Amino acid sequence: MPETNKNFPALTNLEHSGGSTEKDITNHHFDEDLTSTNLHLKRRKFLGLGLLGMAGLGLPFRANGLDNKAVEEFVSDIVASETDLFKKHSDSFEDKMKLMQKAWDEKDFRMVRSLSDSIRNTGIQAQNEYEDPGKPLVNGSQFGTVDSLPSSWRTWAKGWKYYKVIGLEEKVGIQRQAEPVEVLLGFRSDQVNSLAREIRVAEVYNGLLKEVTSQVFGVVRRGSERLCKVMFLADNKGSEKRQYFVFYGNPDAELPEYTTDLEVRGEGYDLEIENQYFIAKLSKQTGQLERMLIKREHGVELYAGGPAHAETPCIDWSHDYVAEDFFMKVRIQYWGECPDYEIVRGPICTIIRRWGFPHSALHPVYNPSRLNINVEYRFYSGLPYFFKSSKMKAVKSFVIQTMRDDEWVFTGQPFTGSLWIGADEKVKFGEVDEANKNSVKGFGYYNKDSKDSFVGLYLDHSSEVIPDLLNGGGSLFYYNWHGTVWVRHPTMVGIKNHTIPEGAILRQKNAYVTIAFTEKDGPGKIEALRKELLSPMDSFASGQPVTASAKESKRSLARPGEAGDSPISKAVLWEALKSCIDQQMYISNVNLVELGYIYNLSMDDDGVVKVLMTMPHRGRPLSSFFVWGSSVVHRTVSKTIVGALMEIPGVRKVVVDQTWYPEWNSNLMTDDCRKKLGI
Repeated sequence: MPETNKNFPALTNLEHSGGSTEKDITNHHFDEDLTSTNLHLKRRKFLGLGLLGMAGLGLPFRANGLDNKAVEEFVSDIVASETDLFKKHSDSFEDKMKLMQKAWDEKDFRMVRSLSDSIRNTGIQAQNEYEDPGKPLVNGSQFGTVDSLPSSWRTWAKGWKYYKVIGLEEKVGIQRQAEPVEVLLGFRSDQVNSLAREIRVAEVYNGLLKEVTSQVFGVVRRGSERLCKVMFLADNKGSEKRQYFVFYGNPDAELPEYTTDLEVRGEGYDLEIENQYFIAKLSKQTGQLERMLIKREHGVELYAGGPAHAETPCIDWSHDYVAEDFFMKVRIQYWGECPDYEIVRGPICTIIRRWGFPHSALHPVYNPSRLNINVEYRFYSGLPYFFKSSKMKAVKSFVIQTMRDDEWVFTGQPFTGSLWIGADEKVKFGEVDEANKNSVKGFGYYNKDSKDSFVGLYLDHSSEVIPDLLNGGGSLFYYNWHGTVWVRHPTMVGIKNHTIPEGAILRQKNAYVTIAFTEKDGPGKIEALRKELLSPMDSFASGQPVTASAKESKRSLARPGEAGDSPISKAVLWEALKSCIDQQMYISNVNLVELGYIYNLSMDDDGVVKVLMTMPHRGRPLSSFFVWGSSVVHRTVSKTIVGALMEIPGVRKVVVDQTWYPEWNSNLMTDDCRKKLGI
């Protein structure tokens, strides 16, 4: 059901359905009444992938929490776990490094480039299989059975077998409306087929269970557990504790479709993200925030114009540093394309994460690998703000003149005044005063006539190895070459040539808000929002649910076909698809279901079966191979999707859609499939 942030105006005619409604899917329709194939293929642009940059992969979790000894043991376990079959058909990181060194010594630089690309793909697969996902809030062994719940709740959740309970506590007395909450959860592999299809989140309130909008991403398999991030929208009157159920264990479940105001258009990181408050356009070159249209009144558009320093202008111009002795500037704005990225798309949140080493003005002649920069945007449904988080890590000691970790440029003078937040957490107007030059908690601009505004709230600014970061910043309201400019330098300012030591880490998390702002009521709104964002609700493993006041709900959790009521048994449909083999794996005899290519399966009352599937990678984009194509020559061992399903009595038509979201990876394969492939 729709969820909106009730602190702000109601949504008007802005709908987005999560699930299988992407505009770029490929459709295949097959009708038993037709003698010819009706194929509709929508062309799309396939973007290249960088190292660990498979769009739609779950974002990396905590991966640096192990000491050196633990890392050595971890790597040893990985090597020991590789089967003879896997070693026979793939090459290790160590072997590839030796080959690349040999090619380098022989000055075979094209071979060096080929091997470096292969090593990047080895890194992608290693991340899929071995990255530490972190400690789940509730692990796989912590669960309850739906059969143990009161009859009213058991009836409401018919079709699902298991649940987990999450508690949320609001501790600062602030009312919350549809606040995004994110938790990492673990599940036993033998209790679930597909976390994306099966997970549903329900709130317990006044004895009733009510489903809330949720989003599942970052699914991984680790041993006998599967883990994923679950994001959902939560309400709270302030100073309350509430319980939420996470239901799972329903093989008949289908991908949920939730309607929100969040809409995403585009491919890879070349995206346009829209909600009821703004439209954000990312650079097709770098993924930086290039433009933003504020959706109120005449719709002012924030942009940075001109050729700048010969790079593509964006309103978000960080991160960068100036090299020793003012020799050159090194920045992510110089990327010709994003080196590595990951994208998560869903009804609640769109996440864009990009990382790599910044480029010099004379790249690749000067190509330093000293400061790795990782930047993440998060755009939400129903909220007038977005987050930007970053982590900069020095992989070796180096000398800089200066560094910037936050910079915004607005051309065309859309604003008439500036503001900032000082150490006392209060909004002030004009330029930052001397007493607060290193304790700025936020900045912003506003227009006294149109009431448009853009305000940045600094929520975290921390470091490791180096001294505390400077929380300064400065505004040039009429900067001669650009327009309005805000910039923050996190390290020494005005001190020539200071060292960033190896292992130094610089972190930040900022929120950027666009609201109607006046000098009278604007400061109070901004100060209240900053307090709210600094005090999110706390989540905890709640243990046993409070069932004493359980009441019967008028509606049920299951959609048609999800509670054993499909016109044809879902088990029969899934079993039929197991006769569809990926012939390109030859003797392995692995089918599309166990490979994890089939994302969703549904059937209507008129005998139409709908299948949503993906393909393993962009080099094999044509799902038609499995739907109706050349795999038919292997009829003795395999069937097409259409052929397998149309053999079932009652199936009149088969519709197959293809999607790339989320991107397929080896975590989606079943245990049996992994054994067959030696993984």
